[in-house]
Amino acid sequence: MSDVIYYAIGDVHGEIEKLDRLLDFIREDVGRLGVAHRIVFLGDLVDRGPDSRAVVERARILCESGDASAIKGNHEELMLHACDRRESVGIYWWAENGGDETILSYVRANGYADDFRDAIDPAHIAWLRGLPVMIRDEARGLAFVHGGIDPATFPNCSDEVRMWTRSQKFFDPRRWPARPELEGLVVVHGHTPTHDFKPHANPRRINVDTGACFGGPLTAAVLAPGEGPRFLHA
Repeated sequence: MSDVIYYAIGDVHGEIEKLDRLLDFIREDVGRLGVAHRIVFLGDLVDRGPDSRAVVERARILCESGDASAIKGNHEELMLHACDRRESVGIYWWAENGGDETILSYVRANGYADDFRDAIDPAHIAWLRGLPVMIRDEARGLAFVHGGIDPATFPNCSDEVRMWTRSQKFFDPRRWPARPELEGLVVVHGHTPTHDFKPHANPRRINVDTGACFGGPLTAAVLAPGEGPRFLHA
C-alpha cells in the first residue's frame, strides 16, 4: 500500500451531509490524479450529529467494497459497551455523550423498539466490533489511530491509549523520547477537536478532527508518497 494516496477522514459524528460532500470531493480528487487511493476513517463515526446510522452504513459499504478502511474510536467503544452490558452507568455515559442522537437515527430508520438495542442493525454492531484501533503503513512511516499513541511504548500502546489519549506527551513531539520505533513516524489522528476548526499538522502528527459536529468542517488529510499533507474540507 506504500504507493497509494491516503484520504484520512476525521471524526464524522453522524454528519452524513458533510460526509457525502467530502466523499464527492475525494472522488473528484482521485479522478483528477488518476492514482490508487484508499480512504481511512479515523473513528467516531457515531454520536452527536443527526444521522449516525447513515454514516455507519456509508462507511461499512466503502470498507466492504475494498475502497476504505476504518478505525474504532472511543465513541464506537462507548456504543458497543452500552449495547453489550445491561449496567446503567455505561448506557448513561454513552447517552450523555451523543448516544441519544445515535439511537434516534436508528429508530427513524428501523422503527421503535422497547429495547434500543433492537433498533440497531445487527450488521452494524458486528462491523463496528471488528474494527481495529490502529492501521499502519510501515513503509511510509504512517500510523492511523483515533486518539493518539504513547511515544514511550509505541507500537505496543494499549487500545485505551489509541482510542482515548489527549496526553501532552503525545501532542508535543519535542517531548517524544529518542526511540528507534519513532524514527520517521507520522501519526494521523482525530479525537481532539481543533480550537480553530482547522487541521493541525507538524512533522510528527496530523490532527484532522476539525469539529464537524460543532459547526466546523469535516476534513480529510490527503497523504501522497513523498509529499506533505494537503486537506479537503466539506
